[in-house]
Amino acid sequence: MDNNHVVVTIARQYGSGGRTIGEMLAKKLGWSFYDKQIIHMASDESGIDVGLFGKVEGGDSVKPSIFGKGTVYKGNLIKPDSKGFISDENIFNYQAKVVNDLAEKESYVIVGRCVNYVFKDRPNTLRVFIHAPWEFRVEQASAKISGSREEVEKFLLKDDKRKQDYYRRFAGGVWNDATNYDLCLNSGKLGFEKCVEAIEAQLNIMLGK
Repeated sequence: MDNNHVVVTIARQYGSGGRTIGEMLAKKLGWSFYDKQIIHMASDESGIDVGLFGKVEGGDSVKPSIFGKGTVYKGNLIKPDSKGFISDENIFNYQAKVVNDLAEKESYVIVGRCVNYVFKDRPNTLRVFIHAPWEFRVEQASAKISGSREEVEKFLLKDDKRKQDYYRRFAGGVWNDATNYDLCLNSGKLGFEKCVEAIEAQLNIMLGK
């Protein structure tokens, strides 16, 4: 495996601007930026209907597993002729394969997909978590979501739970636990531009620049 390429993984609370920060960082570095494209790439790779990827991603089928850590990502694909080929686990496995394959070819910034866990032992990987105060998140989300404040707050709570359930299922841990990341930033206090600068500074430290 070529570990020379650098990957920045960004996990974020909805309304924290994490996706925007990731796009800004990728543009500044001249790298590719990936988010939901991974779903389509994994669908093309596997032949599994993209709609099934969307269901898992959206939390429609993700439930805490009765097998505990038995379903946590291990890096193995389930073969097409096997019973679990279109299981939630294999859908996650194919997304993980895509991000691994991309890391063989280029440096990039990626949002979501539990890539911080998939790449937990990979050199030249910076794992970032972007969070923000509740009021900041409500204000940011209200600019994107139509509805009352109460509806926006319900959406934020639901999205936090969805991400937590997804992370627990496939990474076996707590999504917003700082120990799962190399750098945690409060975008509400720093602002997006300063977050980009902080990530870039941490990258330089990591790479010995």
